[in-house]
Amino acid sequence: MVMTIIDVLSGFSGSCFLFYGVSCLYSNHMSKEFKRFGIPQFQKLTGMLQILGGLALLIGSWKFPLLAFIGAAGLALLMLLGSVVRIKIKDSFLQSSPAFIFAILNSFLAYTYSNAIWLTSL
Repeated sequence: MVMTIIDVLSGFSGSCFLFYGVSCLYSNHMSKEFKRFGIPQFQKLTGMLQILGGLALLIGSWKFPLLAFIGAAGLALLMLLGSVVRIKIKDSFLQSSPAFIFAILNSFLAYTYSNAIWLTSL
């Protein structure tokens, strides 16, 4: 089996979101961060969505492009919202850059998987 750059990027993003999702659920540091963001009520939901999105991306990239698309699109939206929060609280560019980068990465993956879905439906 040949591994493509999309496989690598999907594996990277999915793994990162599994890690950060678990961190969101159990880390005291993340509790402090969500308070700083002004949205502590969304910490657990965010963690669960990150875990679900990461799993969807990892499982979907292996065999189910629709699942990978849903995971990547959901993570892109989550990171877009995260970027907005970072801008709103006036975080520095360096503090905000991971959210921006993951929003762009997952948007690209969602676009790629949408093309794969469209091509297989022809």
